[in-house]
Amino acid sequence: MPSTSSYQRVLLKISGEALMGAREFGLDPHTVERVGREIQAVHELGIQVCLVIGGGNIFRGIAGAAQGMQRASADYMGMLATVINALAMQNALEQLGVNTRVQSAIPMATVCEPYIRRRAQRHMEKGRVVIFAAGTGNPFFTTDTAAALRASEMGCDALLKGTKVDGVYSADPKTTPDAVRYDHLTYLDVLSRDLKVMDASAVSLARENHIPILVFSIEKDGAFAEVMSGNGKFTIISDGE
Repeated sequence: MPSTSSYQRVLLKISGEALMGAREFGLDPHTVERVGREIQAVHELGIQVCLVIGGGNIFRGIAGAAQGMQRASADYMGMLATVINALAMQNALEQLGVNTRVQSAIPMATVCEPYIRRRAQRHMEKGRVVIFAAGTGNPFFTTDTAAALRASEMGCDALLKGTKVDGVYSADPKTTPDAVRYDHLTYLDVLSRDLKVMDASAVSLARENHIPILVFSIEKDGAFAEVMSGNGKFTIISDGE
């Protein structure tokens, strides 16, 4: 089905923590299914969807390094955590009837495909959701940067960042009641004000490739489809006004 949205192909980036639900760590099956339904709704609009999921609900490399682990080793462990999350999301989507492929930047042929750019593009053209796992495959890079990289490689029209709040604020609205919410920001606004949306390398990469970043709440039911239809609450980060 052709898309009626102005977006034809998008990448959704969510954190591993978004899959925890009320748990303190790990995966909550009901939350994974709910996020799967969010993706299914956008897929049914005829929009090609790919995903990057963080691994912080299982293991966060930088936290391991802070506790004395060698940073590269800790980051590789974090990459493996993202593969677990990707397989969980693949299972949830396929139970909803959405054909899905997982591609890992670290080859592990027994459980998923290796990352191959042209194959990933072809999967999306055939209506499959593609989940990119294991970050960039390199230590010292976050999954935010991996998301911006894959969005650039896939020629995505937008990079969606699903968070716990409905946009970008001047401070954490949960701890700062008078925090200001922004409807629009430029890439330079985010970088110069050090707004904690995505890390600086991810924002710079999106800027270089003119990929708008849309920040919305993945916790609000139907929000992903609303944003793709031009409705709902979100903050857009782009070149100009």
